[in-house]
Amino acid sequence: MLKEADSYEEVYGSFAWEVPQFLNMGVEVCDKHADANGARTALIFENENGDVTQYSFQALKGLSNKFANLLNAKGLERGDRLGILLPQSMETGIAHLAAWKAGLISIPLFTLFGEDALKFRLSDSGARALVTDAENLGKIEAILGDLPDLEVVFVTGARRDGNAIVDLWQGLDAARNAFAPVNTGADEPAFISYTSGTTGNPKGALHAHRTMIGHLPGMEFPHEFFPQAGDLMWTPADWAWIGGLMNALMTAWYHGVPVLAHRARKFDPEHAVRLMARHQVRNTFMPPTALKLMREVENPAERFGVKLRTVAVAGEPMGAELLDWGRQALGVGFNEFYGQTECNLVTANCGRIMEARPGSMGRAVPGHRVEIIDADGNMLGPEEEGHIAVNSPDPVMFLEYWNDAEATKEKYLGDWLLTGDRGAKDADGYFWFLGREDDVITSAGYRIGPGEIEDCLVRHPAVALAA
Repeated sequence: MLKEADSYEEVYGSFAWEVPQFLNMGVEVCDKHADANGARTALIFENENGDVTQYSFQALKGLSNKFANLLNAKGLERGDRLGILLPQSMETGIAHLAAWKAGLISIPLFTLFGEDALKFRLSDSGARALVTDAENLGKIEAILGDLPDLEVVFVTGARRDGNAIVDLWQGLDAARNAFAPVNTGADEPAFISYTSGTTGNPKGALHAHRTMIGHLPGMEFPHEFFPQAGDLMWTPADWAWIGGLMNALMTAWYHGVPVLAHRARKFDPEHAVRLMARHQVRNTFMPPTALKLMREVENPAERFGVKLRTVAVAGEPMGAELLDWGRQALGVGFNEFYGQTECNLVTANCGRIMEARPGSMGRAVPGHRVEIIDADGNMLGPEEEGHIAVNSPDPVMFLEYWNDAEATKEKYLGDWLLTGDRGAKDADGYFWFLGREDDVITSAGYRIGPGEIEDCLVRHPAVALAA
């Protein structure tokens, strides 16, 4: 954990990584809390009808143990892959926990994916098992014949008892509640998060169990020394995205903080405000697009009683207008941070100890060395534009691209991981995103990032949203 201090320099200078030789994410985010205080609330799930169910860490431990036993009973072994095609739900959480405790590799998959996108990811990963729900089962049945490695599909909400498609809850009910987690090494694979580039097929970023430790300072920093008493986390971001999975769900659970889960067909800003007020959400990770839509809600804090402590923002640059709106309408500052699937949460703002500079991604998160470099790997000076790069080794970095050694090699320049983004760093160490390598605009000799244009557009009273 970060040590609270009164300046960035003190916090950065006092941090040191402590990554053990052996580490299991399922144990770290669930079992250790269940063993210490089993009744502690881990998950609050509100369904589309407004019905609420709470799950303790003890309950999640038992359910994930059952699922791990079920996976082993179906023949899955250490290193095998489990696809998870589910929305925010308890089943999503226990599927990841079960996979990790059994030494498997989980693969989060968006429920919005069509058949082709799912077929590529499941085929490329060689997934032997998948868990999904009745709503998404049809897409899987349509491609099952093209996936020879996929031996078993667990489904919720549909009664199936065949060899290939199995009723998850029927299997869990029959499984044993006790399970001895695999003693995985910190560098052993834990999950594959697929990321799409501008060209070619998606690439599977393979992450190790140590990435759990690697994510902690980058989550604690923008949430202003998380956790604090009374904290409760929610994000509208899908847990199939590394942002939803690791920036919110698993990092909160690591600290024993309850997480609110809710499945919504689409983002409704007033519904989101009411949801946060109803459950007394204190911390949220929000994509800027969601925050921009929330501006449609008049006086959200005053009308609905929202009492947020922290708002962390990432995914695209955030302008001055959005920052000002947050302070006025929600009574809280927004802390922008930066990362990517392969190397997440490496720069951030922390309003508790840092000056807010609209549009900046903040400074290097404690534990990470981030610089702007040129094409030869040389560090550039203040205000000089170049590649945003992260020095390796680093616990949050991915292991490799699954089945793509050449792409893995191209991701690095010497000891620097290249993010593929261009930026600059000012004299005070604040980073500024200028755009992807291929979407920076040149006009009259000036290089202009899309974020600057969007910020300019939304200042006009006739413009509600620019993205």
